[in-house]
Amino acid sequence: MSRRHAAEKREILPDAKFGDKVLSKFMNNLMIDGKKSVAESIVYNAMDRVESKLKRAPIEVFHEALDNIKPSVEVRSRRVGGATYQVPVEVRPSRREALAIRWLIKAARTRNENTMEERLAGELVDAVNSRGAAVKKREDTHKMADANKAFSHYRW
Repeated sequence: MSRRHAAEKREILPDAKFGDKVLSKFMNNLMIDGKKSVAESIVYNAMDRVESKLKRAPIEVFHEALDNIKPSVEVRSRRVGGATYQVPVEVRPSRREALAIRWLIKAARTRNENTMEERLAGELVDAVNSRGAAVKKREDTHKMADANKAFSHYRW
């Protein structure tokens, strides 16, 4: 990692069907071995399943699910005098979104449904209803930050 300056953010093009940049980032994260068309078909079919289940606009459901998963605080390790403390810190917005996307994909992959479309649709529906593995991950992160509030004076 360069110490001189931070890497500039690349501009991501919005997706074809909904024209949404966050959904495009989500597809890029879901993609394996550069197979973008496979990732697109999985996401779009999952969106169709969500729409048929909830009778709501799927892009709206997707954003609501992500909002329910986004963490506001997390713990970071900080070494002070030979001891390592878990210090709670605020999460900046770009990382918040990235963590939510990552957690949603990981939770969907560990589900028991047959196809990835079903798993993703199920996890999105669960996230909208504030349950499921991804939302639990956020709750655990918040609990850990809350438990380590005593070390918040080590914030940097």
